[in-house]
Amino acid sequence: MRVVIAGQKRFGRDVLDLVCARGWEVAAVFCPVDEGDKLRIGAMNRGLQVQDGAKITAAMMPAGVELIVAAHCHSYLSAKTRAKAELGALGYHPSLLPRHRGRSAIEWALRFREVVTGGSVFWLNDVVDGGPVAAQDFCPVRSDDTARDLWARELAPMGLRLFARVFDELEAGLRRAVPQDTALATWEPALDGVPPLWRPDVPQLGSARFQTVTDRITTA
Repeated sequence: MRVVIAGQKRFGRDVLDLVCARGWEVAAVFCPVDEGDKLRIGAMNRGLQVQDGAKITAAMMPAGVELIVAAHCHSYLSAKTRAKAELGALGYHPSLLPRHRGRSAIEWALRFREVVTGGSVFWLNDVVDGGPVAAQDFCPVRSDDTARDLWARELAPMGLRLFARVFDELEAGLRRAVPQDTALATWEPALDGVPPLWRPDVPQLGSARFQTVTDRITTA
């Protein structure tokens, strides 16, 4: 599998390690220009092509890419960009989609005093956090959790497990994509003041080499 990774920080680096451990080819890594960013350091140490991930365009994508993996990526990936990868783009969101779409999902789960939350690996489309789900899992929320606690203890490790599960399925020729129930969707604004994004929904491009499954999401 020839992939592009777009992301940042420790989670981005851990996803890069996960991909490389499978023997997949990393065509490029898009990450912050900050020299201290963990994904950037990990990519440079591997001798990979590194580009600024602040604004990713289709023209920046390498040729022959099969999959884009978004790991803590804050750059919007347009339909034209996603179409440069045969299978499209996979991302991880720290909520049980379609609940808590938006950049502050963990914080809002805590504000609502939820006792259970989870994570979702999903196929990116033009609706922010609205694409079909490939894998999901849930976890408990402790009464004294902070967003940092919940991310480090439960949601970051869960994201790696879910990515690994989806990667296994892709290697087996299975592309699981379960549409989100829009009637159950919630969107909360980012708590750092960043205005919400919105894009019209469009069909996600598929691949004739992969069987697309539109049901049977299973949890660990």
